[in-house]
Amino acid sequence: MIKRILCLSLLAVSIGFTSCEKEQVSEQPVSEVAKEGPDVPNHIRKKVADLNFNSKHIVKNDMLLPDGSFLENYLIEGDIAMSEEQMSTMSSKPITDKQYRTYNLVNTPRTVNVIGYTGGSQALTTKQRTALQWSIDNYNALNLGITFTLTFGTNYAPYDIVVYQNKNGQAGGVAGFPSSGNPYKYVQIFSGMEAYSTNTNEHVITHEIGHSVGLRHTDWFSRQSCGQSGESANPDGAVHIPGTPTGYDSTSVMLACFGANEDGEFGPNDEVALNYLY
Repeated sequence: MIKRILCLSLLAVSIGFTSCEKEQVSEQPVSEVAKEGPDVPNHIRKKVADLNFNSKHIVKNDMLLPDGSFLENYLIEGDIAMSEEQMSTMSSKPITDKQYRTYNLVNTPRTVNVIGYTGGSQALTTKQRTALQWSIDNYNALNLGITFTLTFGTNYAPYDIVVYQNKNGQAGGVAGFPSSGNPYKYVQIFSGMEAYSTNTNEHVITHEIGHSVGLRHTDWFSRQSCGQSGESANPDGAVHIPGTPTGYDSTSVMLACFGANEDGEFGPNDEVALNYLY
């Protein structure tokens, strides 16, 4: 995400699952949005719109898992994976401002056990492992009602979250939202992130774990971080977090797009939001 997007290619390339040009990476925002998929049924598009996600940016997705198998779902706003079943469990109550979360959160108090995957082609690189450790340290430094543990290995089945690499050559990552009080299990980091600093990798990992515990994109209503402005969006299903600003927050780690030189740290309003929720 180069000026703040977390899911795929540069805004200049429109990011429909295309890799970023290296020379563009330092100047253009990395977009988390996927292009509209023609194979997305109208009833899915309506569900997405009812939850106030961008219904123009949905693709049918086979999500690669650490063991090489695939999980069928839909990719929304570039880096959010949701199945039709989960869409049906998410509430869509009307609200107005931001920062935002979903109605789906992790039950507390709770220890969330995270594993960084080290096996085969989906193994995290040395840089990604360091970035993951920094990210977990940042979450734990907030003293939330959820505490994160971190280990590295290949036996990911018993863990709440597994962070692993998708060798697709793109920049960004993918995760989903909590379900039944549990965080989303699969946090995918794209191999193109190796071209970025450890801090920027930390940013992307922190962003995707944020989705896994229930945070939405801070600028879901406009995608301003991606160079867009004011897409029509009804505020359904995005719950404003008290104490956070109602205007654009350029410091948030949860903006839809990210820059090439992120510091990987929470913005002050991210900390307010997480402390309010957990």
